[in-house]
Parts: sequence; structure tokens; C-alpha cells
Amino acid sequence: MSTADRESFDAIRRMHRILTMHFIEGMKQIDIATRTNLSVASVNRIIKQGRDLGMVEITIRSPFESAFDAARKLAERAGLAEVVAAPCPTLDDPSRLKAAGKAAASFLLEHLRDGQTICVTGGKGVSALVEALDTDQKFDVSVVPATGGVQGKHYTDVNHLASELALKLGGRAYQIHVPMFAASPQERDALMQVRSCIEALDRARNADVAVVGIGSIHAVDSSYFDLTSEASGDIAAIRESRAEAELLAHLLDGAGRVAPYALNRHLVCVTPDELARIPMTLGVAAGSAKVSPIISVLKGHYLKALATDEHTAVEIVGRLDQKDR
Repeated sequence: MSTADRESFDAIRRMHRILTMHFIEGMKQIDIATRTNLSVASVNRIIKQGRDLGMVEITIRSPFESAFDAARKLAERAGLAEVVAAPCPTLDDPSRLKAAGKAAASFLLEHLRDGQTICVTGGKGVSALVEALDTDQKFDVSVVPATGGVQGKHYTDVNHLASELALKLGGRAYQIHVPMFAASPQERDALMQVRSCIEALDRARNADVAVVGIGSIHAVDSSYFDLTSEASGDIAAIRESRAEAELLAHLLDGAGRVAPYALNRHLVCVTPDELARIPMTLGVAAGSAKVSPIISVLKGHYLKALATDEHTAVEIVGRLDQKDR
């Protein structure tokens, strides 16, 4: 071995030793410096050199690695800023939605800041988030509906969900006192001029965070038909419009565009395009029946983040990959 080779070996050996002490044994740089008779600056420089030479590979493992992997793949595939795919041991849809609701609640708490406004829709996904949310921290936030009101089931009542979310966060809730569906496009235009409606929807459009459900249209238990009795007798027109999803009570086609369906012109609410301009938009949905609707919404680029379950995320990626072949 030449002198140059020996010097190179000695330098790499010392580097390997310092990297092992730091990354494997968990020693602080000041302790390594004491052990090796080097300055802290020299230890820091050697660690950086080792990383630059590719001598350090950090692997983080988790018992939920498959869920994290599914979320990462979906985020990359769909161009989302973040996906949370909750692990779920069964394929039972209620269990999957509950898991997605918990994941969505955790995501919201991580991203929430004092002074923000949150706009919400109704729906089973948003209801699952509100039910799962549990925190002792209080936030100085406002919660406002993104749509007009619907009487009936707790998960369709957007005023109720806004109030419950505000109560759990320690913030304040605003209400909207006009119906989601007007009797006609003309009545819709008139309702949109009501001062309380203007103020509520302006707050929603200018929100910092939006939490929205994603509805299925073709599932037997689709909550879209809980929003208005008129839609349940309009199945043929819905099919003719090629609707695949519901977002903000708007029916969307498979490409994520607002479908040419008559009741879309009766809606008192924030539009999907207005939703897309909100800085953080979180969709909450889970289950096999939601795969096509989620894909439709993703194609419209209305969301920045999605909370779902691992099985749904895997199904979505598989479906998107099939369409590209």
C-alpha cells in the first residue's frame, strides 16, 4: 500500500468511526470531539464530508410503512401537496371512513393557526373529522359554512357541523340562513344577494383552510340525494350529464368539470373554482365507492390535500395507472 493509499485509508477509517459514533451510537459532536481529540468544527466538517461521499444512508421504518407508502404514491401521482392515508385493518367502509376522519382531524390540527378562517361543507367525511377531533388546545379561529343549509341528517347540516367544529377548537362559528338549493336559477340569484348570504360566502371564499367532503353519485347510499328530494327523481338526467362526483353539492363529470346538470344552477354556495383558490383545501373521503369520485375531483385540481384510508389510496393509484396504460 502506497503512502497516499494509506493516508486515504486512515482518513476514511476515521470518518467511518466518527459517522458511526454520531449516527449509530447517538453521540453528540462535542462528545465525539473529546473522544477523538478533534475540535467540534473538525467533527462537523468530517460528518459533512461523509454525507457528501454517500457514506450515510438513513432509513426510517414504521409499522405503518405500507400506509405511508400508499400516501406518498398518491400524492406524487395526483400532484397533491399532502395525502394522509390512515391504516385500516378491514375493508368495511364505515371503519375506513372513521379512520380517514381521525387522519383528517390530526392533519387539521397540525396545520391550524390562530387567526385563520375555516370553511366547511356537510357530508359524512367532514362529519367523521368533527367527531374524531379531540384537543385541549384552543384556537382563535372562525368556522363558516361553504354552502347553504340543508335540514335533516346531522352530516348534511352544514351549520351544525360548523358549530360543532368551532366548539371543539374553541373558536367562533358563523351560520348561513339560506337553503343550499333554490327553487330556480332566478331564486338562486336572488338569495345570493341576501346580505347575510353575501357575508357568509365571502368569508368562505376568503378562508385560509377548507374542509370538504367528496360525494359519490352512483352508490345506493349516496348522501347527495339527502341534500334535495328533487335529485332522487332525476336519475336519468344525472346519468345523461355523465356525473361522477359531488363537490360542494356540484355534480362533476369524470374529468373534474362541473357537469351540465340543471340543479347545479340552483346552488347557493362556493363554487369548485373558488374552492381551488383557497390556500389549503382538504378533502375527506374513504371507501371503494369513493374511488371514482375522488379521481374526478383530483382531475379538477380543486384540492391541495386528501385524507383517506390506505385501501382507498391504493385503489386510486391502481385505477390511475390502468387509465395510463
